[in-house]
Amino acid sequence: MTRPHTCLLKIRLGFKHSLTLRRRHKRLSRKLENVRKSTTRVANPTNRIDRTKRVKDAKNEAQREIEEYRKQKEEEFKKFEAEHASGNKKAEEDANKDAEAQLKAIDEAGKQKGNKVVQDLVKAVTEVEPEVPEQ
Repeated sequence: MTRPHTCLLKIRLGFKHSLTLRRRHKRLSRKLENVRKSTTRVANPTNRIDRTKRVKDAKNEAQREIEEYRKQKEEEFKKFEAEHASGNKKAEEDANKDAEAQLKAIDEAGKQKGNKVVQDLVKAVTEVEPEVPEQ
């Protein structure tokens, strides 16, 4: 597309100079376009705000998904634990009953033979019989 003012330059300056002016004109027009774009970015930074908002939204959504997944896995673990812990509870109750029965037997033996055991201990401490070792 030829513009009227460039045609005038061709006539006045010659062909070689008109090429350099066109190149300069293109460079200046690119620079002007870049300046226009940058001013619109500065004046209206909605692109950057939209991008940061999308990043924050994505981060929040990912955090929500992580929490949901964690809750789901905790529920699965609780179910698994409840299913497998029931057998352990029964074994634990049986062990507790056996331990209580043994404790009762020890208490009864202590009541029946407690005085004799104390007398034997006192006798062993008070009546010492020294012996020479064989070695």
